[in-house]
Amino acid sequence: MTATYTEVLMSPRLLAPGGAPADLTTHEQRYGPVSYGNPPQLLHSVAESGLTGRGGAAFATYRKLVSVADAGRRTGRAPVVVANGAEGEPASRKDKTLLHLSPHLVLDGLQLAAEAVGAAEAYLAVEAGASHLEAALAERRRDPLSVKVVRVPRRFLSGQSSALASYVSGGAALPQHQRPPVRERGVHRAPTLVQNVETLAHLALIARYGADWFRAAGTPSEPGSALCTVHVPGREVRVVEAPFGMPIGRLLPLGPADSVLVGGYHGTWIPAPEAAQLPLDTMHLGAGVLAVLPADHCGLAETARVLRYLALESAGRCGPCLNGLPRIAAAFQTLAAPGPQGTVRADVARWAGLVEGRGACHHPDGTVRLVRSALTTFATELDAHATGYCTATDATPLLPVPDERS
Repeated sequence: MTATYTEVLMSPRLLAPGGAPADLTTHEQRYGPVSYGNPPQLLHSVAESGLTGRGGAAFATYRKLVSVADAGRRTGRAPVVVANGAEGEPASRKDKTLLHLSPHLVLDGLQLAAEAVGAAEAYLAVEAGASHLEAALAERRRDPLSVKVVRVPRRFLSGQSSALASYVSGGAALPQHQRPPVRERGVHRAPTLVQNVETLAHLALIARYGADWFRAAGTPSEPGSALCTVHVPGREVRVVEAPFGMPIGRLLPLGPADSVLVGGYHGTWIPAPEAAQLPLDTMHLGAGVLAVLPADHCGLAETARVLRYLALESAGRCGPCLNGLPRIAAAFQTLAAPGPQGTVRADVARWAGLVEGRGACHHPDGTVRLVRSALTTFATELDAHATGYCTATDATPLLPVPDERS
């Protein structure tokens, strides 16, 4: 079970207070009804709000909406909208929590986005919880557009936009070569908007309360708030809502921590003192994961476990994933074990440069980001390992790795 503590950091915007799911009646009492019929006004509000995507890429939501609408007019094909709740990041629970507690806020945003781009079809893609969401949809008899819930395979890359478009079209949930991009040719070859469910929930609130209300949280350059999944050893995993600009040290107790993983498995390791002062921002946020590594654990061992998982989860459709990631993961296993390293450290750094920017999707780039941060943040530990010594005293695995194989 995931705990939520939004009230500790700010008045809750996205998550239902009290930790109980909101049905449609409760939802409308809390937020008021949503109005349809004025896409230009909605687009203007979204542009003024500065809302960016909460799926990891932080792309401007207004630009994404307009590009899909323009593609629909240019091609003469009615667009498709896919609400992306396929939370493949193992350490993230923010989207699952949002869909459990505030499904109607997401569904409001889905309807508004569909109207804004002129969509004729709408889908909600999730890994689990489909029956709960179908029950929520059954309450919404007045929605302009019917929505189909699609359950996607539980894989790290299932939520990648081209993978979702492929799966909804009847293909495999694997990234495709994106030429042309999904926004121009996606589901059933129609222009497709793939938008994270948290982004859609923010959109629904902007439609009700306006851009100025949204910008009341956050900073002038990065307005609004974001959901974060917080991992602290010995404590229940929790989902919090925090404004951009808040120091990460206020979101989680660091204590004698060594470092913090910021952004998830495509994120970065940051030394704890630096992370404590780092403001929450889109550059680091990624999948919204904040995970504390205590001083008595080995960051190299944790990174090696994650890299092995990421290599196994690759689509295997391009050289960087098929050859590069497995080789990097295997080499990092050597670095994680105390003993002679030879040229392995230099090899990993060199291979990371060869992989970067060459994949069919961003999976190799995200994996390299994690590798480089580990080589830097755990440089002292790497030196200790090279002499046959590890400073860690607790070998208990911390980061969740699904179906971990020995």
